[in-house]
Amino acid sequence: MAQHNKKLVELLYDSLARGDTEAAAALLARDVDWWFHGPRRCQHMRRLLTGEAVDEFRFVPRRIAEVGEGAGLGWVVAEGWEGEQAYWVHAWAVEGGVITRFREYFNTSVTVREVGRAAATAADVGCGDGDAVWQSQARAQTSRSLPGLVLAI
Repeated sequence: MAQHNKKLVELLYDSLARGDTEAAAALLARDVDWWFHGPRRCQHMRRLLTGEAVDEFRFVPRRIAEVGEGAGLGWVVAEGWEGEQAYWVHAWAVEGGVITRFREYFNTSVTVREVGRAAATAADVGCGDGDAVWQSQARAQTSRSLPGLVLAI
């Protein structure tokens, strides 16, 4: 199931790279729960998917990974950067074959922790109780530091 979720998110980015916003929007639930953290001027994904304006920003993921899967909900996290001033992390929740939740973090470092699982189960998959299951790997930012957030799933 997790590989299917990752492929769905990869398909979304491929659709956006081709400029096919209709195909990308078809992968999202009609009432997708969307949350953005970052400067308002950096809401590039919203502008791309809503057709609000022609946005020259292109999302090219440098890493995509599945994290957590419980109660039929799987999360996929992607990160990328475009130049020195644009680092982003996207967390996509996939449920029933469509993206139902989207968390976007711009110019912020993110650590993902899985909560709500028994410590024994977490140890079985190599992530002890409270350990990070995913962390940003932003390329070196020599001119500035990025604030950090912890995302609990």
